[in-house]
Amino acid sequence: MSKARKIRFRLDQDKIDALDAIAYSSNSDRSSLLNEAVANCLDLQAYHAGLIKKGLMAVKQRRTIGTAEVRAKIVSLARSARTNPKK
Repeated sequence: MSKARKIRFRLDQDKIDALDAIAYSSNSDRSSLLNEAVANCLDLQAYHAGLIKKGLMAVKQRRTIGTAEVRAKIVSLARSARTNPKK
């Protein structure tokens, strides 16, 4: 793990107040919450990039279906849900 560095950025007061309220209620501090938020954001971006890469690979390998097939599948699933409702 690399050495932590201090950064600065601007944040609206209402967001600071909300952040402080969460920090107080979770017995944490702003820095910990912001570190967690940044880590979650980076993880989500990496996940989305992976999905996009996977989708582009599927297109390249011609492993996709057309719009008509998607619509037919949706209709089929909707009919199935109406005739077999969950209890």
